[in-house]
Amino acid sequence: MRAADPPSIDGIRVQVWEASRFVHHLQDAMNIYVSAMGYPHHTGAQRAVSARKHAALDGFACRAAVTDGGTIVGFGYGYTTRPGQWWHDLVRRALVREHAESWLDDAFELSELHVLPDYQGSGVGRRVLGELAASLPHTAMLLSTPDTDTRAFRLYRDTGFVDLARNYLFPGDGRPFAVLGARLPLRNI
Repeated sequence: MRAADPPSIDGIRVQVWEASRFVHHLQDAMNIYVSAMGYPHHTGAQRAVSARKHAALDGFACRAAVTDGGTIVGFGYGYTTRPGQWWHDLVRRALVREHAESWLDDAFELSELHVLPDYQGSGVGRRVLGELAASLPHTAMLLSTPDTDTRAFRLYRDTGFVDLARNYLFPGDGRPFAVLGARLPLRNI
């Protein structure tokens, strides 16, 4: 296998993680987050504070990709988006009124979806996203992602996500983001 080839996804299973299990593995998840995003290590500790709070929100759902040997190689989680939540309120203001009403009323906010760099491009992210989306009672899934051509952005496009807002600047982050939405069920999963 060449170094650029992702490992096979044989031997990787996607597990349902209830909130308590997610919190138990929060450090592992944040290590994946930091590695996947190329962030400084301290960013994971900061994000863990928010992630712990997210685990207590209505509609919390999480899936993790785990090797047969027990190594966590990816995860995705989110919750029902509601008024009063930081992301929800910012996105509501960013969207035209018609989009805000039709997309935010019965939606799941995909807060995080990350895969270790060595496993990116292998289908792990698609499996985590697909199994998570298939479990949801919502009519839509929403997310924000850096507004650049990445594997993640291409995955979202391929599974049915459309633009709701582009070049959006969230407070505290100078990078432009795209806010995307998809009607459930997702396609090409």
